[in-house]
Amino acid sequence: MWMQVMWFVAGLVALVVGADALVRGASRLALSWGISPLVVGLTIVAFGTSAPEMAVSTAAVLNGQNDIGVGNVVGSNIFNVLFILGVSALIAPLVVHVQLIRQEVPIMLGASVLLLVLALDGRIAWWEGALLLALLVAYTVFLIVQARRQSAADAAVFDAELPPPAPNAWDAHWAVQLGLIVVGLALLVLGSDWLVGAAVAFAKALGVSDVVIGLTIVAAGTSMPEVATSIAAALKGERDIAVGNVVGSNTFNILGCLGLAGVASAGSGITVAPSVLSFDIWVMLAVALVCLPVFFTGREIARWEGALFLGYYVAYTAYLVLAAQGSPALPGYSAAMLGFVVPLTVVALVTSVLRTPRQPPAG
Repeated sequence: MWMQVMWFVAGLVALVVGADALVRGASRLALSWGISPLVVGLTIVAFGTSAPEMAVSTAAVLNGQNDIGVGNVVGSNIFNVLFILGVSALIAPLVVHVQLIRQEVPIMLGASVLLLVLALDGRIAWWEGALLLALLVAYTVFLIVQARRQSAADAAVFDAELPPPAPNAWDAHWAVQLGLIVVGLALLVLGSDWLVGAAVAFAKALGVSDVVIGLTIVAAGTSMPEVATSIAAALKGERDIAVGNVVGSNTFNILGCLGLAGVASAGSGITVAPSVLSFDIWVMLAVALVCLPVFFTGREIARWEGALFLGYYVAYTAYLVLAAQGSPALPGYSAAMLGFVVPLTVVALVTSVLRTPRQPPAG
């Protein structure tokens, strides 16, 4: 068992280091070629934090572990909103940019609904994966075009955050940058293989299903880049970045991770477990839906709302554990959790009615 823990940790470290190397190498190479820092920030850097989810889900599907592949994406999206935003809001109330409310959250909601529709027959076909990938490309192009129309001041922010490498910097040469890309990709492949293998061993040793492991351990593990980014942003006072990171990652997880995994399934498609279809995917949809009214109330996530998010994540995880163990306490707990999705949404809707905006619009 301890050996599997070591492989899991090694896989997680390889994923994080690989994603960082890939982002550094690709972004430096793009900047060296004169590509706008704005474009680099909206593409390479944005996708980099979700590279572990993409690598793990694709590797899981290729290895026939469809439950881990789907559970990783669904679980990561639940984890991102409830846990990451919950912890970040406890550190400091999170400011929500008006563009997130008007554009990014509705797009995340649309992607979540689309995933539900595609999975209703219990399978995501390869052509449905191709559709998700095509939508990701269209979404990325839209963001780039939109960003180019923004003010010069906004572009200057990206220039400051992604300056071209200095002539004497260790990663200034194109050969080093290409090397970083190759090393990053290799670590992503190795890390995803180690992590998926260890996760399957966990499931067998603990007597739980692959889907539960995917929804919990794997989902939380592959979301570590998002955890680090959002918490660091909250500590630095860059609270809008903490929220935008989560919303963008959730959209990418659905369109990119399941899209690539679906295409990689080589015609067989991705099987969606009945338990995910009947419960977990609805929870994912609910936490995506709850963002809109919560974000709208004063355009910030207050500390008490962060605590509420964390409480819901603990309750959700406890339900998964009890269900996996077939615990006799499950019926009573299920009764207490009756309508988990509905209360979560109702709380946010009631909050949006009772509360008045506390600050002017951000952005």
